[in-house]
Amino acid sequence: MKRAWWIVLVLIGVAGAAWIVHARSSRPPEPKYVTVAAEKGRLVARVTATGTLSALVTVQVGSQVSGRISDIFVDFNSPVKKGQVIAKIDSQLFVAAVEQARANYLAAVSQLTKAKVQSIDSGRQFERSKALRDQKLIAQADLDTAQATADAAKANVDAADSAVAQARASLHQSEINLQYTTIISPTNGVVISRAIDVGQTVAASFQSPTLFTIAEDLKKMQVDTSVAEADVGKLKSDMPSTFTVDAYPTERFKGKVRQIRNAPQTVQNVVTYDAVIDVDNTELKLKPGMTANVTFVYAEVPEALKVPNAALRFRPPASAMRTDGGTRGPGKGLAGGKRSHDQPPDQRTVYVLRDGNPQQVMIRIGVSDGSITEVVDGPLAAGDLVITEALGDKPGAPAASPFRGGRPF
Repeated sequence: MKRAWWIVLVLIGVAGAAWIVHARSSRPPEPKYVTVAAEKGRLVARVTATGTLSALVTVQVGSQVSGRISDIFVDFNSPVKKGQVIAKIDSQLFVAAVEQARANYLAAVSQLTKAKVQSIDSGRQFERSKALRDQKLIAQADLDTAQATADAAKANVDAADSAVAQARASLHQSEINLQYTTIISPTNGVVISRAIDVGQTVAASFQSPTLFTIAEDLKKMQVDTSVAEADVGKLKSDMPSTFTVDAYPTERFKGKVRQIRNAPQTVQNVVTYDAVIDVDNTELKLKPGMTANVTFVYAEVPEALKVPNAALRFRPPASAMRTDGGTRGPGKGLAGGKRSHDQPPDQRTVYVLRDGNPQQVMIRIGVSDGSITEVVDGPLAAGDLVITEALGDKPGAPAASPFRGGRPF
């Protein structure tokens, strides 16, 4: 009988121990938190963009007429003056066209002279016929014929005069085309591109072909940058900027924003705006077409209380949330849901680890560099451990959205 009781007691003890082990194993493990200490220091907010260097004024020199290139007087990097001859097109056909147009003009002048003489003669015949008609020596029909002949002769004079004007215009056009066979520089500058060689034929039937590209002054250049629409509001005219180029990776060049153009540029549904930067290139290190990696500094705080942006996005995991929406420990009773619509846009929520538990803290933020944000106001001090990540959450439990309670900065 005693043995039976002992067996019952042992079974009860085993069952109790199993229940305790089961209860402990089914309890969700306490999450472990990754923290970063809030600290004070210098915070610089920047906007980065890429752009292309170019001369302030670039002129493309083309040809108004078609023909074979007979002479080239400049090459790449050649300095040129305004009005300087830089190339010539074979002018033989154009000289012949001028001679033909001049001959046509002279023939038209001769026809005009002939028409004038005939008009004078027809006028005299009409006057004689009129006098004879007054004496009733000729019929009225003969007088009418003489008058019609005189009027036709005057009309021929007008037609010949128009033909002379047309021939004169054709001659002038031929002379201008002959002048266009001499390519001259329209400005002072440097030849940065030459697209032709001697013997090459250029065709100007549909559009003027580009023969040379001349930059006015390479000592003053500009950078055309593509700034995203999300960042364009942070820029303004006369804002200083710096940039680097691959040719001089260890050297940083300075510039100043001249204008932010309103014309949008859309590529693959991405909208950007052109921010033009003036650059001093006195040493002529920079060359047209170089890619510039530009940095704009739009805000700087020398002594800011800084927290990482990951702390602004963090929300406690499901295992740390009470059923009423609060958190365990000293922070319980504080809501962990979404930010209210009437909450100011610069107000954010961070969680500080105190006594091993996350505590909700409301702060007001300022400048951000994309990864670190300034804390302008709130019960947060340097050295406080702000939570950026939770580890060891119960598998299968629904994870809290990293964007709950505020938008990502």
